Amino acid sequence: MKKVELSQTEWLVLKELIDGLLICEKPFLEIAKKHNLSQEEVFEAIKSLLQKRVITRLGITLRHNLAGIEGNAMVAWKVEEERAEEVGQALAQRPYISHCYLRKTYPDWPYNLYTMVHGKSREEVLSVVKEISEEFGLKEYEILFTQREIVRKHAKYALTL
Repeated sequence: MKKVELSQTEWLVLKELIDGLLICEKPFLEIAKKHNLSQEEVFEAIKSLLQKRVITRLGITLRHNLAGIEGNAMVAWKVEEERAEEVGQALAQRPYISHCYLRKTYPDWPYNLYTMVHGKSREEVLSVVKEISEEFGLKEYEILFTQREIVRKHAKYALTL
């Protein structure tokens, strides 16, 4: 993937988005005021960041455990190397999968595709994993259910202009 050039305004807005929006009536106006910009300039920077695929969406962080969503598992799949990208792309589109990664295998750990599967219950996650297994012909996998959430946060990046 090719690195894109960002304007100073895009960098300023990106830093603010990473830090998180203020919970107020007009959070984008607050960003604009902080950096002596117009609200329209902030919106244009966000549109540009989206077009450049530097960001793909704006959203919230759900504390699923507090919302009663108790089925969460990392599933490690063994996928043939020639199919791994295709299967990963397909699974990444599923609404109940939040993370999808390809990783290196080891002699005693043959799994190369990892998905974080979410459901309302453990049983729902097991059902979804079974469906995926059958649909893609993936017979070897390990389900690692979350025992307890220690911390949930977004990574902070030290961005420089």
